[in-house]
Amino acid sequence: MNCRAYFFALLLLFPFLLKAQMQQMNAAEIALGISKLSVKGSVLYIAAHPDDENTRLLAYLAKEQKLRTGYLSLTRGDGGQNLIGNEQAELLGLIRTQELLAARRIDGAEQFFTRANDFGFSKTPEESFKIWGKEQILADVVWVIRKFKPDVIITRFPEDARAGHGHHSGSAILAREAFSAAADPKRFPEQLKYVQVWQAKRIVWNTFNFGGTNTTSADQLKIDVGLYNPLLGKSYGEIAAISRTNHKSQGFGSTLQRGEAFEYFSPVAGEPAKNSLFDGINTTIENKEIASLVSEIQTNYRVNAPWLSLPNLLKLKNATKDISFDHKLVDDLILACAGVWVETDALENTYAVGDSIPVKIQAIARAKDISLTIANQKPIQLESNKLVVSDYKVATSTANSTQPYWLTKNHPVGQFVIDSQQDVGFPENPKPLSLKLQLTINNQQIELNSPLVFKSTDPIRGERYQPLVIAPAVTATMSEKAYLFNGNSAKNITVHLKSFRNNSTGFVTPQLPKGWKSSPEKIDFNLEKKGDEQIVDFSVTPGNEISSGNLILQVNTNGNFDDKSLKTISYEHIPNITIFPQASARLEKVDLKIVGKRIAYIDGAGDLVADALKQIGYEVTHLTTAQILNNDLSIYDAIVTGVRLYNINNEVKIIQPKLLAYVQNGGTLLIQYNVNNGLKTQNIGPYPFKVSNKRVTEEDAKINFLAPTNPALNYPNKITDKDFEGWVQERGIYFASDMDPKYTSILSMNDTGETASDGSLLIANYGKGKFVYTSLVFFRELPAGVPGAYRLFANLLAPKQP
Repeated sequence: MNCRAYFFALLLLFPFLLKAQMQQMNAAEIALGISKLSVKGSVLYIAAHPDDENTRLLAYLAKEQKLRTGYLSLTRGDGGQNLIGNEQAELLGLIRTQELLAARRIDGAEQFFTRANDFGFSKTPEESFKIWGKEQILADVVWVIRKFKPDVIITRFPEDARAGHGHHSGSAILAREAFSAAADPKRFPEQLKYVQVWQAKRIVWNTFNFGGTNTTSADQLKIDVGLYNPLLGKSYGEIAAISRTNHKSQGFGSTLQRGEAFEYFSPVAGEPAKNSLFDGINTTIENKEIASLVSEIQTNYRVNAPWLSLPNLLKLKNATKDISFDHKLVDDLILACAGVWVETDALENTYAVGDSIPVKIQAIARAKDISLTIANQKPIQLESNKLVVSDYKVATSTANSTQPYWLTKNHPVGQFVIDSQQDVGFPENPKPLSLKLQLTINNQQIELNSPLVFKSTDPIRGERYQPLVIAPAVTATMSEKAYLFNGNSAKNITVHLKSFRNNSTGFVTPQLPKGWKSSPEKIDFNLEKKGDEQIVDFSVTPGNEISSGNLILQVNTNGNFDDKSLKTISYEHIPNITIFPQASARLEKVDLKIVGKRIAYIDGAGDLVADALKQIGYEVTHLTTAQILNNDLSIYDAIVTGVRLYNINNEVKIIQPKLLAYVQNGGTLLIQYNVNNGLKTQNIGPYPFKVSNKRVTEEDAKINFLAPTNPALNYPNKITDKDFEGWVQERGIYFASDMDPKYTSILSMNDTGETASDGSLLIANYGKGKFVYTSLVFFRELPAGVPGAYRLFANLLAPKQP
């Protein structure tokens, strides 16, 4: 039940409960919903990423102005960094999608997306449009506008370099162009089968003063959004902080703000606003009879007796059935005032496609004369305050696995592939498996599509809800998404089979590039019970003619072929995410030499580098602070720090002297990138240098060898231009600057039209050992199986040569 106001204490503990079950409104929330009945009007906020939105403004518009409020994020934040785990790319986008939905449940806005993929940092909108495909993303923005029908559109960013990111400025350009295109029947006419053209009254830019850039001015429209809402017991600054804190993968825990806070707006297109965002827009009900009835409902509402409002709410439902109105809100308020609660629980958390799902339906009402009809069966009368429990079965014969609609097909770098126009914009699959129910209250019907969920009881946390998962019969999951083969040597590939149905028999067959061989060619399996698992191994030998390609696992289960793997993401602050990507992995044959085997890894914000090193033969040990301080580090051939260690680990000041002493005594220390804000210590290396915000985002940018004779480019692997081919997303981020002369800069590079930077890879001799600082994005390249990145990284780990 998507209520218009929310019970904060409950949501802070379980931010996804509203998605999982019908959450009953309390009396204050009902009062807020009733107050919204007399307001019409909508506003759409547009920016580029999760976290770009102005949550304080969204909360003010949704809960103070009581407008239908939406946030359109062009991307799902797939290209960013992850501060809570090692998920990257699409997996990170799934996490940030759920974090945005949790934020919206707090601030009261709705969430939308386009098909644009966050491919990483972009310096210009032109680059963004080239990679995204501007016309297609513009079409998606137009589609959302035509569906949502905003009276006012607000952008977060300007169209120029002050936006700080090509995606940011690109979102403002697309919003302005879509403002006009949405009203033009000649633009994207194929959409008009489902929606009508729409002309918003105006589009404005929500100017800002942060990051050292002040774009506000005294002549701009100014609104105080720091007001206090007595029904909620919170100001909009407090609500915004709670909402923003849901962006945990970005480390955006926020302090609650109280007191006046002004937002400024500059006109972009349409009729300028002088006094309010809704100048010249009628946000009141024009039908006098309906306006009078709504006024009566608002005047007579009693917080200690919400059921007394039922007769007039039912009258309102009947009176507005044939006109444009917020029918969902009216239905929600009727159910809330009647004290109705309905839940449809699957008995297990996973079922296979085609299974019949046993469902337990629970319902209760506190008002009289209410009946429940389940899928056209005989109505069940709900007696006041008596729980009704009924069993039912839901067939999944036509249901697909619970794969997000934007990830059902492989996609290019810039955008996801979405086949159905009507799916565009939704944050999640628009039609989850649900049970059709009908509630009859005083002879009026309210239709409910109750999503099937799985409910369990944790002995510590109590009642817990998770989404129901519909899975392939058997999944085949490999441990890596890329495998490197050293020359023609065979490599063992382990496959994890899991059954989601009883009596699953069949075989799994690897599909390999031409000339590559597998031993055995197929492996039979017999998984008797649902949930059974089996580990199987294939030995894969590279071919002579083709050096790279894809491995795809074909799974034959009881005569049906599939090629799906299993991936589950689990964090406390979001619901579990289960997806079934194609069971595939990249195969690369490489000429790779390594010197030294024993590597210590100090985990940072989360990456997959340690696993990648294990794959090519290193023995990797993860070290804690206590182990660093109390153990002899000289047993390790090299020590590597995970990405952003010096940003997130409060103990780096304590361990840094021990690490530098390790170098001084002959060890090799490799520090991966850190961001320039929030460093826990400025003394990262044995000699001074700074961390800048310089980066090279063109993954095919020309690399210049500044120190061609340095061992980093020669030992044990000879590094050439070829080793920088096939890199993904970018070259490097947060380059070093202002380096002490004792450092040797190994490489220089630049994006098109910019001056070269020499801060991507620094090496210094310190005592008997070697110190390395690199801003090259090895955390992306190694898991992606880029051969040259492995060869260069192996050189950096090699001990200092005499």
